[in-house]
Amino acid sequence: MKRRLFIGSALTVLAGCRREEDILPTEGVTVAELATRLHQGRVGAERVLDYYLGRIAALDRAGPELHAIVEMNPDVRRPGGAGPLRGIPILIKDNIETADAMETTAGSLALLGAPKPAQDATVVKRLREAGAVILGKTNLSEWANIRSPSSTSGWSARGGLTLNPHNLEHSASGSSSGSAVAVAAGLCAAAVGTETNGSIVSPAAACGIVGFKPTMGLISRAGIIPITRWQDTAGPMTQTVRDAALLLNVLAGADARDAATAQAQVAKDYSFTLGPDGLKGRRLGILRSLSGFNRQVWRLFERSLLTLQEAGAILVEDVEIPNHREASSAAWIAMLTEFRQELNAYLIARGGVVKSLAELIAYNEEHRTQEMPYFNQEFFIEAESRNTPEHLAKAMELRQLATRLAGPEGIDRALKKDRLDALICPTNDPAGRIDLGLGDANVRVFSTQAAVAGYPHLTVPMGLAEGLPVGLSFIGPAWSEARLLELGHAYEVSREFVPSRLFV
Repeated sequence: MKRRLFIGSALTVLAGCRREEDILPTEGVTVAELATRLHQGRVGAERVLDYYLGRIAALDRAGPELHAIVEMNPDVRRPGGAGPLRGIPILIKDNIETADAMETTAGSLALLGAPKPAQDATVVKRLREAGAVILGKTNLSEWANIRSPSSTSGWSARGGLTLNPHNLEHSASGSSSGSAVAVAAGLCAAAVGTETNGSIVSPAAACGIVGFKPTMGLISRAGIIPITRWQDTAGPMTQTVRDAALLLNVLAGADARDAATAQAQVAKDYSFTLGPDGLKGRRLGILRSLSGFNRQVWRLFERSLLTLQEAGAILVEDVEIPNHREASSAAWIAMLTEFRQELNAYLIARGGVVKSLAELIAYNEEHRTQEMPYFNQEFFIEAESRNTPEHLAKAMELRQLATRLAGPEGIDRALKKDRLDALICPTNDPAGRIDLGLGDANVRVFSTQAAVAGYPHLTVPMGLAEGLPVGLSFIGPAWSEARLLELGHAYEVSREFVPSRLFV
């Protein structure tokens, strides 16, 4: 069923939820605009909260039933801090811990009812201190898509299937599916996702929003269910690049609970340099050899190149990232071993029904009807088999190789060769049609090189291909977040395409 078939009924429900004076205007609901309105007293925090709760009731629980949100925060009206995000409603992915009434399950029934963590994840702590309102938790591809090669993005045993608001028959991608859908459908002002490889940028691009995977170590992973410490990170998922910068201001920074953040190079204000002239004189390398996207995506990309040139960018053709296949292969083999080791440590510390990957595999078999109605757990089983000292030694060797090939000898070498400020490429093909029996369609997504290197990757909506959103990627070296945001914002305000707000 396509959006146009249910939009009217959804809005009828929405209009009936509250009095007319409680409904915010449909324009100007970005984080930046809401923060200004709240600060100036032009709108109250309760009115903003009621507006989003009404949209959730109309669109996630009724109407199209997007299933973006797996659990609402029962304490959502509890007063928060008085920081820069005071009163801003935000959703977080269900692999991010909260020390409150909400569960943290990674979409798995095995973690339902597990002991509550002693403290919030660092990203949640910082959001609360900044005054953000945590609306609830978003659905995700179960276990952040590390369970099976036949998985369907956006499905979890706990949360069901999250639907793409642009077309309910097509994938929302993943694994931060619910976070992307919630932002795209206006169920929150912004959301937080996580990424190991593509899990922020892919669903963001598929749902027509901004997604930003920062340098690994810029944002603390403390309190986030792990896959591998070498690639895992949280990141903002927002309507605009400026909003991503505002969230990054809050989320970024050193944290004693995550050693990787000790060397974080944090800008004072990621929004400070954003302006229409951010592309002038910037050298951008065009990645074509890694692509293979469909024709409509290429046409949009060529149009975007003209926009970038008109905004003052210097485009450099024939740029390649060397060794990208070798880096990807080595990282995947290493990650399966790392995943077993890190998940076991997490589950032991967390307590509950399962305390190891082996016990999780057994739990899924015992609850096959609920946990594995559509796909199995081949990756889990393969990871569990990598349990010898030899496996650990080989994983470390391959990880060092992958990081070197993707970073210093990959992205860094490509940037230095032509004195580039960033690399650009389409982020994705249009989302594939949902097929729970066969799993995800073979849709092209560009994410692996930045993910394996641990480097920042920003995706900005580029247009519609086959009626579905696709994104434009900006990739840079470590700690180049401020530069990428500057480039992405200048492109965003220069492009002809303006993402339409859904369900208005």
